[in-house]
Amino acid sequence: MNEDILLVKEKDGVMVLTLNRPEVMNSLNFPMLHALRDQVEAMRFKTDIRVIIITGAGDKAFCAGADLKERATLSPDQVKEYIFTIRNLLTAIEFFNKPVIAAVNGIALGGGTELALASDIRIASKNASMGLTETRLAIIPGGGGTQRLPRLVGKGKAKELIFTGRRVDAAEALDIGLVNKICEPVELLSECRQMAAMICETGPLAIEQAKYAINYGLETDLHTGLAIESNAYWVTIPTEDRMEGLAAFREKRKPVYKGR
Repeated sequence: MNEDILLVKEKDGVMVLTLNRPEVMNSLNFPMLHALRDQVEAMRFKTDIRVIIITGAGDKAFCAGADLKERATLSPDQVKEYIFTIRNLLTAIEFFNKPVIAAVNGIALGGGTELALASDIRIASKNASMGLTETRLAIIPGGGGTQRLPRLVGKGKAKELIFTGRRVDAAEALDIGLVNKICEPVELLSECRQMAAMICETGPLAIEQAKYAINYGLETDLHTGLAIESNAYWVTIPTEDRMEGLAAFREKRKPVYKGR
């Protein structure tokens, strides 16, 4: 595997993962999926990493989805393995114990949009274009797109986009709630880092429990969701961080959270 297929850079508790195949619009082949999987697993228990930002190399594409040249060489069983691999990877990202921000810096199609959907927050450059275009290849989204897109933008809009396979530009993506924010291309990483910096000011255990409560609570009825939230809250009560937050408020200073 090319060691540079995924660029990794950490600064101030924020890890930036850059898909580095700009010559093929950062499309996802097996080596890329494995590299992402390995990085996500490696960062799960690193307490010094608070936020992950995922973006693509170059100024044209975030991720154009599956590498179709590779796909053309795969047997039906290997295609099944690919779908199994990307589905598990994106589920691991969605339920990762730290916030994940997708910096959508251009074209994001198929698996690229699904990667953004699995992230917690999506910030897109104004030249971004997104879409689940699989039906135009006589297949369907296989990395969770049929499930995550309707949960984000609603069933009717999701069916429209998947059935037609059409792309949406950044403005429409913002309008339908597919992305949280749009900005000029040159400002994208700065905007993502600003968001990450705000998250880094909060209690890491609180963020982990809030993400847990949201992700699992939304899959249940309200009564069960409230019980999940309650249990997640109890986890934060005996922590050093909670006491530090109260002390900092009392002493009129910024808290210093340690994830304990």
